[in-house]
Amino acid sequence: MKELVNTLSDPKYSFTGVIIGFYLFMKYYRTIGTVKFFISSMIIILGVFIWMMQDPNFHAIIVWPDNVPIVILLFAVIFFTWFSIYKAAINDARIEGGETPVEGSVENREKVWTWPNLVYTELMAGTLCVVILVIWSIFLKAPLEEPANPTWAPNPAKAPWYFLGLQEMLVYFDPWMAGVVLPGLIIVGLIAIPYIDTNPKGNGYYTMAERKVAMGGFLFGWLALWVYLIIIGTFLRGPNWTFYGPFEVWDFHKVVAEANVNLSEFFWIKGLGISMPSNIFLREIVGLIVTTGYYVGLTLLCNRSQLGSSLMKSLGKIRYYLLILLLLTMGLLPVKMYLRWLFNLKYLVAMPEFEFNL
Repeated sequence: MKELVNTLSDPKYSFTGVIIGFYLFMKYYRTIGTVKFFISSMIIILGVFIWMMQDPNFHAIIVWPDNVPIVILLFAVIFFTWFSIYKAAINDARIEGGETPVEGSVENREKVWTWPNLVYTELMAGTLCVVILVIWSIFLKAPLEEPANPTWAPNPAKAPWYFLGLQEMLVYFDPWMAGVVLPGLIIVGLIAIPYIDTNPKGNGYYTMAERKVAMGGFLFGWLALWVYLIIIGTFLRGPNWTFYGPFEVWDFHKVVAEANVNLSEFFWIKGLGISMPSNIFLREIVGLIVTTGYYVGLTLLCNRSQLGSSLMKSLGKIRYYLLILLLLTMGLLPVKMYLRWLFNLKYLVAMPEFEFNL
């Protein structure tokens, strides 16, 4: 069982499972958004977690003081994601029955004062958090090490947990892309959401049926492309940033034979058996064509689909094409991940002369 878990934890298998799970999550959200489903799922999750904690290697990773808060955060993500789906399932059923959402119903229109109702609740919550943090700091020591030494770096050298998603992206993209361009597009995309999707439905209440595109795009980016990468970077990346299964010993001498090759090298050297052209653009012509085909081809497919046609009518051409650009750029991350896992492909376009590697 442990060998099977280690094998299935490999990113090319686990990420495929995440995508399949996300599809089922979106399709059967009304079944998932029930108390019965949540309780049964948590019993299974906690049972598997307790079984895994019996392994000394997994136990050592989980109880490491830096990782304990992340474990708590992951359980919090599970709960609050389910809770929002639970609320949305109730509202969607009410809307289909001709009723108003729970948040807009007559029984929920009662107003309360900021003082003392809200301020008193916030005071109690803040006090409780301080007590928990004090007790936590007493029983769970901070992993303080020796003073910084510029001649020695820890192995693995990991960023804080909230940057581990970006650090994992560095495996698949050039540092300029993973550290500047993609995070910038993430911020721009989040800012642009209310301007691109001006659908007034869902304002002030939970819903999935009325905002499928917005909810699907956000949840996929959040759960599959961010939380998943944090889990990989925190618990499954060991010395030399090598992948380790949950039950695998972090061996500093583990060597993984990976020869990452650019697409131009695949085409000219391995495919045609000749040396690569000296002209930069001729050398990378295949990658430029593939990248252009990815954006143009998928955009045309979206235009011809029923969903794409309806979105273009409701959003207008400018907002529609901006949405497609952001979604395709987000989709570039899983595409590059699979190309690296399956073919050891490093870059589609490699132009270090211009600091442009994709």
